[in-house]
Amino acid sequence: MTAYAISDSSTMLRRSLRRMRRYPSLTFFTAALPVVLLLVFVYVFGGTMGAGLGGPSIGANGRDAYLAYLVPGILLLTIVGAGTGTAISVAMDMTAGIIARFRTMAIARGSVLAGHIVGSIIQVFLAIALVLVVAVVIGYRPGGGPASWVAAAGLLLLTAIATSSLSVGFGLATDSVETASNTPMILTLLLFLSSAFVPTASMPEPLRWFAEHQPFTPIVEALRALLAGTPVGDNGTVAVAWCVVISIAGYTWARRLYERVPVRVGA
Repeated sequence: MTAYAISDSSTMLRRSLRRMRRYPSLTFFTAALPVVLLLVFVYVFGGTMGAGLGGPSIGANGRDAYLAYLVPGILLLTIVGAGTGTAISVAMDMTAGIIARFRTMAIARGSVLAGHIVGSIIQVFLAIALVLVVAVVIGYRPGGGPASWVAAAGLLLLTAIATSSLSVGFGLATDSVETASNTPMILTLLLFLSSAFVPTASMPEPLRWFAEHQPFTPIVEALRALLAGTPVGDNGTVAVAWCVVISIAGYTWARRLYERVPVRVGA
């Protein structure tokens, strides 16, 4: 049964990769918005924001300080942005009746979802690579060693699994591609209401409490510490716990939605 599920999931993954290869612009645009925001935040706001973080002065030094602070949040923004593409892909399959046809086929339950999730993760890491190249070109110099980079990659992977699982559920729960393109925006909003772009200490008290107790703040703080080579503390455990809980909840939700799709006999 396991080999059967793996074989079917591999088939669905190849389908996702074929779509990705056919439309390379999707991967490019997944990275394009984070890159644009990285450049705007660093070169427009970086000098002042960096000085507020403790940079020695407003200007180039402050900009470098803010770049180091900003990159982990931009990497998470890349992951969250890819969720929109995943939700759209699933919604396209739904509206075209492809999911209903898959339901009539003798394939492992969950293989369709696994193909979308793993395909999304591969696209995410291609986009992350592009974002990191741009960040390094403009001066980003992480201080973490090889072990920290491996741990950071693992955390990014867990985050991608969590957001992709939720995004598949978003795509299955909507009745149109347009709705699917908007629903994952709640993840983007949560990211902006975290410590990804500014410290939570600068926020009003109610908003600060929310920012410190939502999933993205411990994730971005743990990632920031790993890339900088500084102690992670409790943020690492909390971040992993959030990712695991969201992944299980998202996949379970998506699986139930998939099994409720009406079967079209003879479609």
